[in-house]
Amino acid sequence: MDSLTITEDNNTHCENKMDLTSEKLPKNPFYASIAQYAAKHQKFFQWKNDKPDHYTHAILVDKALQLLKERIRRGDSLAYFLRGQLYFEEGWYQEALEQFEEIAENDHQATYQLGVMHYDGLGTAPNAEKGVECMKKILESPCPKTGHLKFAAAYNLGRAYFEGRGVKRSEEEAERLWLFAADNGNPKASVKAQSTLGLYYSTKEPKDLKKAFYWHSEACGNGNLESQGALGLMYFYGQGIPQNTEVALNCLREAAERGNVYAQGILVEYYYKMKFFTKCVTFSKRIADYDEVHEIPMIAQVTDCLPEFIKRGMALASFYYARCLQLGLGITKDEVTAKLYFSKACRLNPTLADKLHALLICQRI
Repeated sequence: MDSLTITEDNNTHCENKMDLTSEKLPKNPFYASIAQYAAKHQKFFQWKNDKPDHYTHAILVDKALQLLKERIRRGDSLAYFLRGQLYFEEGWYQEALEQFEEIAENDHQATYQLGVMHYDGLGTAPNAEKGVECMKKILESPCPKTGHLKFAAAYNLGRAYFEGRGVKRSEEEAERLWLFAADNGNPKASVKAQSTLGLYYSTKEPKDLKKAFYWHSEACGNGNLESQGALGLMYFYGQGIPQNTEVALNCLREAAERGNVYAQGILVEYYYKMKFFTKCVTFSKRIADYDEVHEIPMIAQVTDCLPEFIKRGMALASFYYARCLQLGLGITKDEVTAKLYFSKACRLNPTLADKLHALLICQRI
């Protein structure tokens, strides 16, 4: 792929959209870790070692709840929160909400989770005001036990200001809170805030691609998968950094191997344009066949990548797989099936599909 083609197609991937998600609960250094808890209460995890092949997930969860109930009966304060967190992780949001509300007055982590649940409408009707109130309570608390939560709370509060939910919309306040949460790239701060700043500076008007590159670099260095894919794209198109296709491909491949679907979609496009059609077909079909209803939320949960970019990667894969089917490139020609995948690309991301279709009409794809 020559640099001219890369530059000309750059706008295909530029959309000014930021659909953000909440920051997950950070680890608490003040409470005993799960390992320490297990060592102190060995029976709590004994069931994981006794005939593990005989247990289904449901039975294991039920056993864990029974053991937590016993620990609660004995006055174990950590067990209260662990039960609520288990409910939360299992998607039993109403039970989690009730448990967290019961202990929120004395448990900052419960307050944090309540903020997330109210803001996102998990187990209750969405109430951004309540969510904001919980995050402000964490951020403004003088208690040292809230220290590990402040960066994450600042990120979530910044999201509220950016979206104008629960507070008056203010990009300036969102940026200020995210910069606080990012803490100059501190790996113990909110890495999600670092990645979000990278996205923010690359989509705001006017763009500040040097800042975007800096924050994506910080987040990537701290293990953020979204930013690793974004860096690959920036190197690919020379955004905020001199263009370097070799570095871009290494970055995109590593991100793709770690599960970044958008990076996978960019690689599909690269294989097509380089005329590696067999490789393009093999790679794209796997991505295009993801279940858009059930698998996108699961992938977002596992990778902590934004659903919108997951959809974008799937749309790219669907479009190029359809084009290969349409022309018989690397696969037997099948125009009927091609139409199905073109339609899927349009469903997943109409704007991107429209831009790709325009390139197709101009015979550039």
